[in-house]
Amino acid sequence: MTDKKLKKQCGQRNECIFSWCCIAPSLIGVLIFFVIPFCIVVYYAFIDNLFSRRFVFLDNFESLLHNNAFATASANTAVFSAIAVFLAVVLSLGLAVVLESKIPGKSVLRTFFLSPLMVPTASVVLVWQVLFHENGTVNEFISHFGAEPLDWLKSPFGQIVIILMFLWKNIGYNMILFMAALGNVPKDIMEVAELEGASSCYKFFRIKMRYLSPTVLFVLILSLINSFKIFREVYLLTGNYPYNKMYMLQHFMNNKFASLDYQMLSAAAVIFSAVMIVIIGVLMFIENKFGEDVEE
Repeated sequence: MTDKKLKKQCGQRNECIFSWCCIAPSLIGVLIFFVIPFCIVVYYAFIDNLFSRRFVFLDNFESLLHNNAFATASANTAVFSAIAVFLAVVLSLGLAVVLESKIPGKSVLRTFFLSPLMVPTASVVLVWQVLFHENGTVNEFISHFGAEPLDWLKSPFGQIVIILMFLWKNIGYNMILFMAALGNVPKDIMEVAELEGASSCYKFFRIKMRYLSPTVLFVLILSLINSFKIFREVYLLTGNYPYNKMYMLQHFMNNKFASLDYQMLSAAAVIFSAVMIVIIGVLMFIENKFGEDVEE
């Protein structure tokens, strides 16, 4: 082996060692705070309790699936996430397209939609209590049209309230992401489409959406994650046991944690993680198929 090849191999080895040294702190952190705790949760899901630690295989999952509270929480969470995430993506994309056009006051509108991000969660909850309380602003307004006052947070319309809260809190950030993505659409392609007489719908769905697909995927995943964080707001509004339509999966898991039912909690966490992995995998597959012909 020549000296030149030996030096090259030594350089590659040193570079590899240096790279591993750079990422080692992050890997160790992920291992300690994410991988190991998740493995412990999976272990808890397959034992009967923390004392005997007898392996029961799928008994905890079977009990969980026959639990009425879990079924209610899962159904409410699924409905809320489906509606809220869809609206968050569609409305934020629509706003981004509108603000991309030449309209007056774009800076003011951007600031208006981004301002909820600066408001603390406790303040958001306080505002919503003032608006949707039985003696709140909304009931005061609808009473002028002859409608009866309604305790929104203890009614079947409670989920609409938290959907509006979710959109108010998250739509501005999603809008900025879409505006950045729209700014990266190649101008020459749009000019060619304009010269060819392409319609606005064609330019948007056949050209812009091709380049927006990675951002759509990112916003979908981000909105999905944020939809599961709505528990904070609902908990501050209604406590551990809200009205039936507002009882989310996080309520169920929080209550199981408070009652030290770790087996049921762990089984729910494993199922929740598996569902999230499947959903994100499907979204990534669709995005790859939809945007595979976009030029890098």
